[in-house]
Amino acid sequence: KNTVDVFPPNLLLAFRFTIGGLLLALVFWKKLRLLNREYLWKGGLTGILLFAAYSMQTIGITDTTPGKNAFLTAVYCVIVPFLNWLVSRERPDGYNWAAALLCITGIGLVSLTEGFTMRFGDIFTLIGGFFYAAHMIAVARFGRKKDPFLLTIVQFGSAAVCSWIAGLCFETIPSSLSTDSLLGLLFLAVFASAGALLLQNVGQKGTSATSASIILSLESVFGVLFSVLIYGEALTARLVLGFALIFAAVITSETKLSFLRRSKPAHE
Repeated sequence: KNTVDVFPPNLLLAFRFTIGGLLLALVFWKKLRLLNREYLWKGGLTGILLFAAYSMQTIGITDTTPGKNAFLTAVYCVIVPFLNWLVSRERPDGYNWAAALLCITGIGLVSLTEGFTMRFGDIFTLIGGFFYAAHMIAVARFGRKKDPFLLTIVQFGSAAVCSWIAGLCFETIPSSLSTDSLLGLLFLAVFASAGALLLQNVGQKGTSATSASIILSLESVFGVLFSVLIYGEALTARLVLGFALIFAAVITSETKLSFLRRSKPAHE
């Protein structure tokens, strides 16, 4: 949020993905010999989805708070089963539909104004959530039997190219940069981009897209926590209720409330 006050959204992403991709390529340079056409098209397509998700979320945060941005992005967990329906023909169950209703209600409480309109920042954030869901399904399908380090490098390269094209066509590079903004950019590139996405791709090799999405949904909780502690975001009763409904939707969709059902004894 602080860094985007200095860098335009897509140029910020261009630097993030370029620095993150180069860093990963330098660390895992031996993996580059495995690069082939399949890695290029699968990683390239996944990178385009990654760019779309990050771009919408980053544009969105220019007109909303970090906490709202984090929670509205988390709706990708509810969207995943429905997108997966289109891809694999696995129909969403009753829990997924109930979660969708909870999620829509929560979004209304968080985003709708008294005139029943939404700020453009919240709208862009929700669109970003859709693309995050698409990216997660793409990683699950394309990442099988693929080296996650190399796939991440290609993703970053593809996302960087898209970001530079969008940034240079529609935005202006800042004329002066402060030390704080440069440090913020480096933090985003090294930890929030290279580190986080690499760990996600490695982790998703050992779990399903559904399980991964519920773990990653904790971003919404941490987003609000750090927004309150660092950014000074004020929480109203309406926001808290909306956040709670969205998080309940995520839990309902991904766990099917299995933690509420007692397991049968082994002898039964």
